[in-house]
Amino acid sequence: MPFSEHDSAEHPLTLYAATKKANEQMAHSYSHLYGIPSTGLRFFTVYGPWGRPDMALFLFTRAILEGKPIRVFNHGHHKRSFTYVDDVVEGVIRVLDRVPDRNPGWNGQRPDPATSGVAPYRLYNIGNEHPVELLRYIKVLEQCLGRKAEMEMLPLQPGDVPDTEADVGDLIANVNYRPTVPVETGVARFVDWYRGYYGA
Repeated sequence: MPFSEHDSAEHPLTLYAATKKANEQMAHSYSHLYGIPSTGLRFFTVYGPWGRPDMALFLFTRAILEGKPIRVFNHGHHKRSFTYVDDVVEGVIRVLDRVPDRNPGWNGQRPDPATSGVAPYRLYNIGNEHPVELLRYIKVLEQCLGRKAEMEMLPLQPGDVPDTEADVGDLIANVNYRPTVPVETGVARFVDWYRGYYGA
């Protein structure tokens, strides 16, 4: 760590990760065959309003408000590059105007997964550079809700990684952007939205 787009990701440990890698490979093939510039974006633990209701922040919020226990994997000790949705959107907008080219320095002896020598193809990470432990994330949520969580501590799920940390060096260098919203701000915004949207 931190995870770089230039590091190999050839051995995914879950079907979810394998589908992400397959998507990148298909995009590269399409870019090569038809010369269509292709930029892949790797998001890191996106959260915020209008998100998927099956994600942890939604599940935790609903359960805490209903007085039900939340399931906390790895006993809450794994860390994630929690990235607020507005930061992701800004990163996407900035990258839109950065059309990739072929990498003339690409070398098959030292392949760079983030670029290509035969296709106009590029990968970028969009994620917060400051990982937060899950227990801290839950603590922030408790403070925003004004309620304590009842936690069911569980081991790490099979295939899950203990920690993630986004390397956004290329994002900074190429489009002059880095995600900056801290979880204290992002979770508070989410809770305000959740209460209004669900009438909670």
